[in-house]
Amino acid sequence: MKERNINTKIEELSYDELNDQELQLVNLAREATQASYAPYSNFHVGAALLLDNGVFIKGANQENAAFAGICGERSAIYNAGANYPGVPIKMLAVTAHTRGDFVEEPCAPCGVCRQAILEFEKNAPHPIAIYLVGRERIYRVSSIAALLPLCFDSF
Repeated sequence: MKERNINTKIEELSYDELNDQELQLVNLAREATQASYAPYSNFHVGAALLLDNGVFIKGANQENAAFAGICGERSAIYNAGANYPGVPIKMLAVTAHTRGDFVEEPCAPCGVCRQAILEFEKNAPHPIAIYLVGRERIYRVSSIAALLPLCFDSF
């Protein structure tokens, strides 16, 4: 048997270590949680992305009684794909709050969102920087592939 180790480099940042563009992105993700519709889970996810053309886009999770909702991350990236086709995503931030307060630990995308983000990244000329935002700290990864190392990529 052969063993294989997979390592993921995650940078931990404080808010004051972000540049102006990163801070704007993170604040937009936090703001986007207010547009969440999450009466069943009470887990309000907000996402924001910055396109290569300088446009910022927000997204928020939307639930329904049939449990056929959409996550905040996919809400934002599908909005980008529909309204700015072919424009690559430069960076994406995601956060959440529950019961009126932001989550303590940085919030990461679910597996479905990771795959969707990966497909946008595969069609871009560069990786998408991902910012996972918690109450006091932020994790930054250089590519969604870092969060989905054994991804489905036969396309």
